[in-house]
Amino acid sequence: MSERRKANVEGALYFITITVVGWIDVFTRKELADEMVKQMAWSQQNKGLKLFAYVIMPSHLHFVAFRDGGGLMSDLLRDLKSYSAKCLLKLVEELPNESRREWLLHMFQFHAKYQSQNEKYMFWQKTSHPTELWSPQVIEQKINYIHNNPVVAGIVTEPEHYWLSSAHPQGPLTLNGWD
Repeated sequence: MSERRKANVEGALYFITITVVGWIDVFTRKELADEMVKQMAWSQQNKGLKLFAYVIMPSHLHFVAFRDGGGLMSDLLRDLKSYSAKCLLKLVEELPNESRREWLLHMFQFHAKYQSQNEKYMFWQKTSHPTELWSPQVIEQKINYIHNNPVVAGIVTEPEHYWLSSAHPQGPLTLNGWD
């Protein structure tokens, strides 16, 4: 990945997208969405992830965040993607109600085949497309984009109706970036 597309400015605010390989809808399963929420919350509590906005879509997630307490956002993203992939793959293998198990594992295995760093499966696309945010107007534009993503996708009619979003009044993650 080119340096221009890495989250390598300490303390900078970023718009980040993390996408499942092949744009596979995995977060349609409650257990998998709950696990992703758990991983994000752990990163908030233990890695300095400060969230301003987020949405967990069926095949990807967007968020506006910075890393507090030193360290680079790129390191946090590497760790989040690595550990969450292990946990999510384990759930796919073990969930009794996962009717797509064989197909999902086949797809994750197919995507890993061409990536030397993946032993068996590849869950996330390699890049997180971090974009450093430089003005209040750009920050507002990205937050609006995040909150309207489920509406544009036709999942809900109003941003605040989508549970896995900071637009929802009782969304599952705390917005701790404003602290």
